[in-house]
Parts: sequence; structure tokens; C-alpha cells
Amino acid sequence: MKAIVYTKYGPPDVLQLKEVEKPTPKNNEVLIKVHATTVTATDCTFRKGEPFFSRLYTGLTKPKNQILGSELAGEIEDVGKDVKLFKESNQVFCTTPGYGAYVEYICLPEEGATLAIKPSNTTFAEVAACDGFLTALPFLRDKGKIDAGQKVLINGASGSVGSAAVQIANYFGAEVTGVCGSTNLELVKSLGAHKVIDYTKEDFTKKNETYDIIFDTVAKLSFSECKLSLKQNGIFLEAGITMAVFPKVIWTSMIGSKKAMIMATGLRPPRERTKDLIFLGELIESGKFKPVIDRSYPIEQIVEAHRYVDTGHKKGNVIITVKHNNKV
Repeated sequence: MKAIVYTKYGPPDVLQLKEVEKPTPKNNEVLIKVHATTVTATDCTFRKGEPFFSRLYTGLTKPKNQILGSELAGEIEDVGKDVKLFKESNQVFCTTPGYGAYVEYICLPEEGATLAIKPSNTTFAEVAACDGFLTALPFLRDKGKIDAGQKVLINGASGSVGSAAVQIANYFGAEVTGVCGSTNLELVKSLGAHKVIDYTKEDFTKKNETYDIIFDTVAKLSFSECKLSLKQNGIFLEAGITMAVFPKVIWTSMIGSKKAMIMATGLRPPRERTKDLIFLGELIESGKFKPVIDRSYPIEQIVEAHRYVDTGHKKGNVIITVKHNNKV
């Protein structure tokens, strides 16, 4: 089968299309024929091995898992004898532990993976883009304790996490302000933002406006910059974890009413992430959430897709399609 393999850290050109052995499911696993996967900012971080502390997870000198890809959608082709929740021909979507999805086929454990039945009214390409939702939801719901009527600002509102966060905050009944670039203002409005701010023309921290939650989805802000824009008991959420945010998280946990918080959403138990994945499916099916797709590339053009995501200007999600006998 085809797979995208990288054996060293570096630019997109380190990714190579190779033939590898097709996996066989163990007793507790399902074999998924992959129809779509994505290129996320995290995939690019793992590919580059930067910042260096990311290598504590991916391998210090070279990648220990040589196939990237953290989310996918496809069709179950085979199941192990102990599998009870899924059967052959089920259409599913899922996330991996951060690697392994850039393939034609993948085996995943029935209960140890974040895996759910695909909504019937969406495509494989759309539903493959699920990790932005799985990041934004626990930040807003569990850390931010978002509630109806609150004022919530989403920085980076047109990205994969940001576009999901705008829709989630709107679903919970918050008054949503989205911060993005000039070309994405209409997109963010269409997702449910009540107000939009063009960061190239305005600095929201200089306005006399305060928020219950400020969610920085792109690691471009600091708690210090945003402190005056937070209400009393306001919360600053940082999705892109950097070394600079840790002291503020520790300090504000002990002193003051305004808090800085982070969360390793990818390390949550698979059972909890699966519940959220099922919730995402329900929202998509009811028309209350729509994944944002920027561009789509065939798996053979994975290098070009990574180059585009490296620019830092993608809107929503970048999809990789995998063809099987001309079926996508």
C-alpha cells in the first residue's frame, strides 16, 4: 500500500511516497481503508522537529514514528474477532495519537482509539477534519466553563481550531468576537461570529472592550497583553502551548481573579475524546456545525500541501484525499 514516510526532520521535501506492507488487524482492531486525512499545524511541527521540546514526543534525533497524520475518515474493511462496536463497511472518522494517518490503510484498536461512525450527510473529506473541534471544545467547555450570554473572543478565528471555536461558542449561546485577517472576515461572520476584528487594522487589546474568555488558538498573544481586556474572573486560554505561557499559568493559579490556562487536549483519554467525536457527528448531522475546508490535495501532492500549511495562512482545514480504484 502507499504511505507517506519521513525518516528525518526538515522541510516538506523530507516526506516521501513509498510502498509499505498493508497491515492486518489484531483481534481487538479494525482495518480502515482511508479515504481522507489532513495536514495540521501539529503535523508540520512534528515534521520539522521544531520547537525542539516537541521531540520529547516524536524522537530526539529522528522520528520514532515515520508516518505522520493525526485525523482521517474512511471505511472499515476488516475487523478482528473480538471487535463488537464496529463491522465491515461501516464508514467512520477518527483521530490517531498524532501519527499514522498518511496511508491507504490503517489498523486501530476498537476501544483505544478515538473512533466513531461518520455522519451520513457529510463527505469523507469534510469529516476527516475533526481535530480542531476536539481541541476547541474541551478548552471552551471544560477550561473556560463557557456559558450563555458570556462575551468570548477567538483569536485566529479562521484556522482549524479557531473556526471550530467560533461555532462552538455560538452553539453555547455566547456573544462571539472573531479576530482574523482581512480576507477571512466574511468567513468568520458566516460561522456565527457576532463581531469580527481585522487584526491588520485594529488591536483589540487597545479597545475599551472586556471579555469573559479570550481564546488564543494560534499562540500569537500573551496573558500580559490580554489582561486588561479580561473581565474580573476572566480566563485566557492558550491552545498553542509555548514555554512562555507556563509561568503565567502557574502564577495566575495562585494569585488574582484572572487566569491563564492551557490544556493538552490530545492526551485526554480516548473514551472522553470519542464522546466528543460522537457529539461532533451529531452537530454536523443536525446542521449546527460545518467543518471549514480550504484546499484539497491528493496524497501524491503531500509535499505541496505541507508547504501551504507552513505559510501559516490556511483557512480552516487542508484535506488530503486517498484514492482506491478511482473512489475517493
